[in-house]
Amino acid sequence: MIVVAGEALIDLVPEATEKALAPLWPARGGGPYNTAVALARLGSSVAFCSRVSTDAYGVSLTDRLRGEGVALELVQRGQEPTTLAVATVERGGSASYTFYCQGTADRLFALPGELPAETRAVAFGTCSLVLEPGAGAYEELMRREGRSGRFITLDPNIRAGLIEDPDAYRARLCRVLPYVSLLKLSEEDARWLGCDIEGWLRAGPAAVVVTRGEAGLTAHTRGGEYSVPAESVGVVDTIGAGDTVHAALLHALCELGLLSAAALTTMTEDDWRQVLGFAARAAAATCARPGAEPPFAHELPALSRGRSHHRPLVPGAVRG
Repeated sequence: MIVVAGEALIDLVPEATEKALAPLWPARGGGPYNTAVALARLGSSVAFCSRVSTDAYGVSLTDRLRGEGVALELVQRGQEPTTLAVATVERGGSASYTFYCQGTADRLFALPGELPAETRAVAFGTCSLVLEPGAGAYEELMRREGRSGRFITLDPNIRAGLIEDPDAYRARLCRVLPYVSLLKLSEEDARWLGCDIEGWLRAGPAAVVVTRGEAGLTAHTRGGEYSVPAESVGVVDTIGAGDTVHAALLHALCELGLLSAAALTTMTEDDWRQVLGFAARAAAATCARPGAEPPFAHELPALSRGRSHHRPLVPGAVRG
């Protein structure tokens, strides 16, 4: 089982129209929420760990998770309202957000008890690592599960408008990196954080995967790096694309028997080509339809089971 920890919220997305004030339609979202849905659609066993409102939006959020096959035993409930994120979709499909999150339910997340024994990995990211007091509880959960030896992934998914103290946020990232197995982030995230990939690798993660939009994805490891191009697709919008990549990386690593920090250090060129290529195809499918609607397993070419026996990566050996 993969546990995804973080916020669930409602995205208010404008209709495709030329009007100055376009009507907004509500879509269930939040980076970790989208990642959990994507994992379930790809066929992974997944549980969601969060605090969700009991209001109508919160009921809709949990109903969808249940319908997608995501386990809800780790979901806390509260009477506070659901966080709202108003999306602005730019020409070309990229999206930015304005958040309404004062006094909302997800901010009051509390450290849960022991995770299910079958938990193999825990994924974190986005607003849940910013908004206190819940952010402190998520950080404590990451430390606890990292110390226990579980595979930890982190997607910062920077929302700069929410971060009142950038230096404090960067300090938190530095504190948690020793517990992180795989760091996934966009080029924009990397620039905002200072783009210190070598330093991040020295701090703890066995791999740093950077999404580069139309240029594809690159995995950086202590032994070298490997890139794959993006899949060509007609982009409707990019909402949820990075969350889908996060899920696809976890799913592919699990399917290939590579879901451990130690296994990441043994990955071959063909292993990375499979994992990154799968993530690129999954992201393209999400970009081809409006909103955060990740693909189902049957919509993507299957992964080849079993490990490659080609040589491991060496510095500068392959660049896509």
